[in-house]
Amino acid sequence: MNHEDGDALAQALGVALEAAGGAPVQHLQTHLSHLLLTPAHAYKLKKPLRLPFADFSTRAARRHFCNEELRLNQRLAPRLYLDVLPVLGSVRQPRIGTAQEAGAAIDWVLRMRRFAPGSELDALVRAGQLQGAEMDAFAAQLAHFHAQAPMAVPGSDWGRPAQVGQAIADVLDQLAALPGGADGARLAALRAWFGARQPALAGHWAARRAAGQVRECHGDLHLGNVVRIDGEITAFDCLEFSPALRWIDTLADTGFLTMDLHAHGRPDLAWRFLDAYLAASGDYAGLAVLRPYEVYRALVRTLVARLRASQGGAAQGPDYLACADRLAAPLGARLLITYGLSGSGKSTAAAQLLQQGAVRLRSDVERKRLHGLAPLDDSAALGLDIYTSEASRRTFAQLAAQARALLAAGYPVIVDAAFLRRRERDAFHALARELGLPFAILHCHADPDRLRERVRQRRAAGGDPSEADLAVLARQQQQAEPLAPEEQQRTLDLATDQAWDAPALYRRWLSVQA
Repeated sequence: MNHEDGDALAQALGVALEAAGGAPVQHLQTHLSHLLLTPAHAYKLKKPLRLPFADFSTRAARRHFCNEELRLNQRLAPRLYLDVLPVLGSVRQPRIGTAQEAGAAIDWVLRMRRFAPGSELDALVRAGQLQGAEMDAFAAQLAHFHAQAPMAVPGSDWGRPAQVGQAIADVLDQLAALPGGADGARLAALRAWFGARQPALAGHWAARRAAGQVRECHGDLHLGNVVRIDGEITAFDCLEFSPALRWIDTLADTGFLTMDLHAHGRPDLAWRFLDAYLAASGDYAGLAVLRPYEVYRALVRTLVARLRASQGGAAQGPDYLACADRLAAPLGARLLITYGLSGSGKSTAAAQLLQQGAVRLRSDVERKRLHGLAPLDDSAALGLDIYTSEASRRTFAQLAAQARALLAAGYPVIVDAAFLRRRERDAFHALARELGLPFAILHCHADPDRLRERVRQRRAAGGDPSEADLAVLARQQQQAEPLAPEEQQRTLDLATDQAWDAPALYRRWLSVQA
């Protein structure tokens, strides 16, 4: 089958589907596929093409990649990707057959459930309809997906420093070679930005691969490939034609989505999504490579947009090169710890503050992780005592180690814990001093009756990592060590039972000097 036959088959199959269903069929095209949209389903035909990055030139290859697309996408979107079916008859008079008629196939089609137009996340962002809570749920889903995905085998090249570095160099070279050259200085600056980090990144990339973080991921996780369906967010259109583009670092996958949220003007959702992903995955070490991956992904989308425009396509979407410039700018590492009793609003305040631009470490989550528990597991119901003195010592040691790594990667860090003991606060102040970074304490407090009400409500509702009850609150009130005068000089006071403004509080934090 040649290219003209492929076009004719798609046109004729659309007519056949319209006649069978009695409803109009919409015919769309990408570089690689024909899409036939009925009211209930989407049928995808691979074009009979041979390109440097994809070969669909034979019927066997098209069948293989239809099956690969089904296999890969059913991992994340099983309700969306249904089956692969044979196309029967002739190029001019085709019909879709059943799996039992595979022997007579002239081609193959991937059948998917159709979703409503405007359900993709890029459309939802533009409409102001994307909600933080649903992104939290998708972050946990993505973390679980990454944890279950196959790891790159030792003999493969996927994720090796040379391969990742070459991919970044290639996209910079391709952008520099495009006509115009107006962005030459900006591209040169980004090339130098990567070059300055290359020695350290090579070590991080090698360590990530050795730790099993290079896996069979989605590979193309921008907002247009994530959709709300049946009230839930899920990814689709995983890259099936190029193993090199999907056998990647899990943070390269995650960073595509966080980058695109930044590019679409929702950095708050990018930081919130990252917070939920890290809470579920525990992959805080990956932040050593996240920002370079985000910049790389922004450059990839820049290249896609420029190539589309050079081929006569309409200019659309955000300015990804500007996004790359912003993501390459220093974040300004600094450390903030919370201080307050259970129910004082520490975690709520930290959750709002991090959306202004920070990474959070949460003691309730990390304490459970050290004991092999998920954030919402009930340790007492499982017969575990995770609140011993030794457990607390291990928890704060883990938080300190994670904070050190995140600060070294250049991130503002919030450590969300009660910090009721002076020695615990002093240890983190000492860490900031050692690194020469600003340190502050966020003192959250509320009326005692409000504290008890919040604790009661939280225990009744569930769905929170904290297991503190009224008895715990009472002990804390007796044992809490107040902030010393020298600590108060670095303290941001927050009455959480009164109205407060997260951006203003964030600016106060940024004003604290080392």
